[in-house]
Amino acid sequence: MINLSEYKPPFHLTDELISLTSEISVDVGAAAILQKRSINPHLRRENRIRTIHSSLAIEQNSLSLEQVTAIIDGKRVIGSADEIKDVQNACRAYDLMPKLNPLSVDDLLKAHRIMMDGLVVENGKFRSGGAGIFNGPEPVRLAPPA
Repeated sequence: MINLSEYKPPFHLTDELISLTSEISVDVGAAAILQKRSINPHLRRENRIRTIHSSLAIEQNSLSLEQVTAIIDGKRVIGSADEIKDVQNACRAYDLMPKLNPLSVDDLLKAHRIMMDGLVVENGKFRSGGAGIFNGPEPVRLAPPA
């Protein structure tokens, strides 16, 4: 049996080693907390609905948060067919996100195909023509060429 009071480790204890050990301990503790923590399903659902609503609002979807919630719950709402389809598609894409590789062009096009399903002809493909933002007939901003 080894007497611990006489034990000498096979390394020199330095300030850098203590600092690195401390950083590792913090990271291990954070990982343990994340692994054990259960995320409130209600909070997750609310976050999902708000994310979808906000993302679509940026794209000029005029449906309210309540309408988006109703669509996600499978209820009928009064609104533009395209805006309702926007919500349905976004919900499908949101569900697929954990399975997508953010560095994969194929996965980017897969997400685009789902988001634009039934809304544009070239869904899931790089565009072949011009695009822009218009205020009536006046172009506000033109995208780079296809």
